[in-house]
Amino acid sequence: MVYDGIVLGLTVGLLRGGFRYGLTRFGSLRIRGGLWFPLLLLLQFVVFELNDRSSAFASFSGIFFAAVYVAGLYILWLNRRTPGFLFILGGVFLNFLVMAVNGGKMPVSLEAAKVLDPYYVHILQTGAVVTKHFLMDSATRLPFLGDIIPLSRPYPRTQVISVGDIVMNVGIFLYLQHILVPDRKRIRAQEMEAGQS
Repeated sequence: MVYDGIVLGLTVGLLRGGFRYGLTRFGSLRIRGGLWFPLLLLLQFVVFELNDRSSAFASFSGIFFAAVYVAGLYILWLNRRTPGFLFILGGVFLNFLVMAVNGGKMPVSLEAAKVLDPYYVHILQTGAVVTKHFLMDSATRLPFLGDIIPLSRPYPRTQVISVGDIVMNVGIFLYLQHILVPDRKRIRAQEMEAGQS
């Protein structure tokens, strides 16, 4: 779901601000601790891979996911004054919270999951493959924060998302607009100051 917010934010931002301005601004992008994000993403993929290969590792992989989330939340907190980042922080925190109280895994609603590939639904139901998701049941804590929102046609990607995903994507969109679209009021004020001097 993160990619959706990035693609939409980039598309709208470049159309609103112009490609030359937007690409120049995007090229000079600075985020505090930003170099850690790719590393944390890579670490998540490594944990996914080890989950599939080792049942021993899978039994405590929730701890690794939690550590990755905490590190990511800290970096987002460092950037909280940047437009959009409080939404991103809030969305990631909501996802972290529901996973933390459910053993490091994201609960998925069976009703919502019906839009997905039946094979994936079968995997959720049987628990045959260890993933970071599990099928929601009566023992699930904070189920309203789990993956309960189905997206299918006409939406371009069929998926099930959480409230946290939506909040996070709003933040990503707002941040990209801040970066890619010129602040016309500030530019006008600067032009007026230059004209008066």
